[in-house]
Amino acid sequence: MHESVLTRIRPVPHSRFRLFLLHHAGGSPQGYRAWIRHFPADWDVCLVEAPGRGRSSDRAPFTDARALARHLCERLRPHLDRPFGLFGHSMGALVAYEMALRLADGPTPSWLGVSAWSPAPGAEWDRPRHRLTDDRLRASVARMGGTPASVLDDPDRWRAAEPLIRADLAVVDTWRPGPGTPPLRHPVTVLGGEDDRGMPPSRLAAWHGRTEGPVRTHILPGGHFYFVGRLREVAARLTEDVRAAEPVSV
Repeated sequence: MHESVLTRIRPVPHSRFRLFLLHHAGGSPQGYRAWIRHFPADWDVCLVEAPGRGRSSDRAPFTDARALARHLCERLRPHLDRPFGLFGHSMGALVAYEMALRLADGPTPSWLGVSAWSPAPGAEWDRPRHRLTDDRLRASVARMGGTPASVLDDPDRWRAAEPLIRADLAVVDTWRPGPGTPPLRHPVTVLGGEDDRGMPPSRLAAWHGRTEGPVRTHILPGGHFYFVGRLREVAARLTEDVRAAEPVSV
């Protein structure tokens, strides 16, 4: 039997819409706990956990985006029994995109939200971060934000976290678009920080070429973790876009 990859902080068994949230590289689904109260009370918000952390910390983390997407799709299929959407930040956005492609033949998501990741080429393609020396990797992670200083500054905690961070970054750094990949057919919401040097707004614009559905873009002040301190605003924008995609059901 498959192990569970879902956490429900506020279960809504009879919801008409289910939202799956996928975390960033080196992170965990617990980073989304504070988001949940800002979504509609009748949504079933599910936090998705990649192997290598939390309940599956005894499993080796994935290093390939498509393999990780396949793993998660297999475990989420029993929960795709109603309208649903996928949202991911950074690595989570990449995995959500690959999941949406895999689910294109149904049951398919009615909406995809992608934050701080783009299918357009970037510096990490030529200078993969997961291969950096220890010091350079730590500096790169510090610049991106999202990792507590207590982890970065403590040698023992960094030594414990480093393998997972390298594996997760490999998921992103080694991904390339598959030949002949069809466009998505559903609405896509794109979010990013105007000061995110790795994923600037110009790079996020590539999403317009990845779907036949409408694309809504929200560029907010800040860097890679632009949503810190503005969860209410971000959740409100996501909620509005989901409702525009599924106006009757949600």
